[in-house]
Amino acid sequence: MRDLKDLTRPNIWSLSPYSSARDEYSGHEAHVFLDANENPYNQPYNRYPDPLQREVKALIAKQKGVREEQIFLGNGSDEAIDLVYRCFTEPRKDNVVAIDPTYGMYKVCADINDVEYRPVRLDNRFQMSANKMLAACDEHTKVVWICSPNNPSGNLIDPEETERVLMSFDGIVVIDEAYSDFNRSKPFRKRIEQYPHLIVLNTMSKAWGCAAIRLGMAFAQKEIIGLFNKVKYPYNVNQLTQLKAMEILRSPLEVEKWVSTLLQERSRMIEAFRMLPTCREIFPTDANFFLARMTDAQSIYNYLIEKGIIVRNRSRVALCDNCLRITIGTKNENTQLIAAMRQY
Repeated sequence: MRDLKDLTRPNIWSLSPYSSARDEYSGHEAHVFLDANENPYNQPYNRYPDPLQREVKALIAKQKGVREEQIFLGNGSDEAIDLVYRCFTEPRKDNVVAIDPTYGMYKVCADINDVEYRPVRLDNRFQMSANKMLAACDEHTKVVWICSPNNPSGNLIDPEETERVLMSFDGIVVIDEAYSDFNRSKPFRKRIEQYPHLIVLNTMSKAWGCAAIRLGMAFAQKEIIGLFNKVKYPYNVNQLTQLKAMEILRSPLEVEKWVSTLLQERSRMIEAFRMLPTCREIFPTDANFFLARMTDAQSIYNYLIEKGIIVRNRSRVALCDNCLRITIGTKNENTQLIAAMRQY
């Protein structure tokens, strides 16, 4: 691997981060706060939140099996995605390589940051070739993006191929494990000690049922987390989000029940779809959704909208011609979808 300093944009490496009022004291218990120009009334919402979300990270560290210093928390995973570009890529000079199709924000953030984005097409089963990924890289490739389980296909990317990229590429490798709680494979966040250039993304939006609070996670060596903390806005995760995150993190058994129920419903839904005359193929999935190739995805999509049922038409995405992406809902919601499809 190239030295982290060589991978980092020079202005970021030498950046002196903004020092907030809450960063400048430590080691003492305080009860009178006259340092941040806050209004002393309307507690507890009058105070700025912890800029490093220490209480939340302590709970996540226990739940995810990592150290607190290896955790970055952001306004959704999208903040961490953007920070990768801002920390490691030089606009109009560097490039990134990503599997294709995949989550669209990797390319959006590349375009925003004026960085060349190189998609590498997956095979017809939505699997990655490490050789093709590495062949797309050159001396200006700073980052490789791998989403696993992938979106929109839902399948786990072959871990052996992923590891080949990790072992052979000398830049930053980002593995987005937003849907990892829905499969039993060993998450790559357990291997950040082994690969110092690895960043693993996760989120509270999927298995944890907290999409509304917008809390994303990045796991990496403390040196990379330190760069993220230098560049992020001072109070990027608000107090309401932190409080709700701590509440749900203290209820892991409830989340496990949700995941178990969703996996059972996923099996039921897939079997029901396989019996539909309008369904041509269902692709393997390791997430809380599945991708189905239909006879006429746009017509079915329009029909379901009229029934008040919203799915995602992915027909314009590479390899997804005539495909609908179906998120697993409650048993009642899933039953309504199946009933509507049987009447189509």
